[in-house]
Amino acid sequence: MVLKFYSVPYAAAGCGLVAMVLVEKQIPFELVVVDMSKGDHKTPEYIAKHPFGQVPMIDDDGFIVYESRAICRYLAEKYADQGTPLIPTSIPAKAMFEQAASIELATFFPLVLKIAMESVYKARRNLPIDEAVLAQAKTDLAAKLDVYEVILGTQKYLGGNEFTLADLFHLAYTPSLIKEGHNVMADRGPNVTRWWNDISSRPSWVKLQAEGIKSVM
Repeated sequence: MVLKFYSVPYAAAGCGLVAMVLVEKQIPFELVVVDMSKGDHKTPEYIAKHPFGQVPMIDDDGFIVYESRAICRYLAEKYADQGTPLIPTSIPAKAMFEQAASIELATFFPLVLKIAMESVYKARRNLPIDEAVLAQAKTDLAAKLDVYEVILGTQKYLGGNEFTLADLFHLAYTPSLIKEGHNVMADRGPNVTRWWNDISSRPSWVKLQAEGIKSVM
């Protein structure tokens, strides 16, 4: 049975992360488009599989996994022997990977999400933007990226010298923010700039942005 990927058809947020892993790992899948504007994600049938009624979700021959980072880890480990290695196997390298993934989740992602919610999502709903909150979030993120600059001065990627999920996870909201005029990666140090240009120009990501998510069977 081909893996079923429940997602919106465009590569953004968590759906984009999972789609990129599917492409990087060369995993055949069937795209099941979830039309959230019609409430597809809140039907009893969908809630029975994903109790929070969100996307993305996968059905791997009856085995259900939701939450994008959990799905990415599952796919990277199940298909470890094909495509791009995304999780190291040695204990020291895996520890460095987990450290980097924790940094993204606890340090980078909350601030990017705050910027997105305070700017893009409020603007789309014609809600007043708290400019002070937005400015502070951007300042805080810049300070975190200053630390990234130091880390990336000694290694190519956030978890070491190989591209991993820890780098890939940074693509959840940041590209969308940049498209909306909030280039939080601009005017950073040379190491952060090099790293960001590297991960955001990977062929898998560029293809997904240009073509959207399509089934590969």
